[in-house]
This record gives sequence, structure tokens and C-alpha cells, in this order.
Amino acid sequence: MTLPNLLPFGAGATAMAFGLIGLFFLRFWTRSRDGLFLAFAGAFWLLTLQVCTALIEIPDAPQSWTYLLRVAAYLLIIIAILVKNRRRASR
Repeated sequence: MTLPNLLPFGAGATAMAFGLIGLFFLRFWTRSRDGLFLAFAGAFWLLTLQVCTALIEIPDAPQSWTYLLRVAAYLLIIIAILVKNRRRASR
């Protein structure tokens, strides 16, 4: 087995891990109804989509639109944390 054959396997394992982490946060959201957990679940599913695009082998990946999914995931986490802290400060 050569190294290029391991790349799709690693991307698939990473995508599966991100998807499972998203389900983990979704379970906490269903119990607590805290929007922060829902935002984390959504962010990890966006990261799952970003990793899945690596399996498609898009040319010029560093300049591709797929990295916008990663940026959106990180922005979703940052905005959710800021909203949570703003609510806590206003109490």
C-alpha cells in the first residue's frame, strides 16, 4: 500500500470523526437547548463537508472555495461564543 492510497482513508476517517463530534454536540443541544452546542454541531458538520471535498480531488485546493467552509465553521464558533458571553454579561 503506497502513501497516496492512505490519503483517502485518512480523509474519510477525519470526516467520520468530525461528523460524530457534531452528533455528540447535537445530543447535548437536545438535552440543554443551549445554542452554543448547536453552533458547535453545525461547525463540525461544515468541517465534515470541507474534508469530504478532499476526496473529490479538486485542482488547486489551496485556492479553492472549499476553504470557505472551514472559515464559516470557525466564524460560527466565534459568533456563538460571543453571543453566549454577551448574554451572560447582560444578566
